[in-house]
Amino acid sequence: MYDILIDQIKSEVTKLGVKELRTPEEVDALLANHKGTALVFVNSVCGCAGGVARPALKLALGHAVRPDVVTTVFASGDREATARAREYFTGMLPSSPSFALLRDGKLVHMIHRSDIEMCEPVEVAKLLTNAFDKYCAATLSQN
Repeated sequence: MYDILIDQIKSEVTKLGVKELRTPEEVDALLANHKGTALVFVNSVCGCAGGVARPALKLALGHAVRPDVVTTVFASGDREATARAREYFTGMLPSSPSFALLRDGKLVHMIHRSDIEMCEPVEVAKLLTNAFDKYCAATLSQN
């Protein structure tokens, strides 16, 4: 039964076109030498992930300006991939759910669980789209 729940939670994100990273090797293959912007969503089974973070991600992905790549790791299951992704979030404490925006493999913006848990999805989507506008717009104009 737990596997079915996990599959549903992951599917809620991947059906949006978000690339799931399940191993440390997949994380490194995507992020280590990535040029441009990448959003990493640290997904989990908690209520604020399902009630706020995942709906916020869906809203934010409708924005005109987006990261070049949108990925996810699942903190409640793919622990090694999540740990590797967090190595790219330099100076940040582990947080799930959370969103990390990287440019050229370096962290430029972080939205922690504390920024998510007491908000509505539209508020967190606004945090995301503000970060997209600030850090991804230059990438958009280069293409």
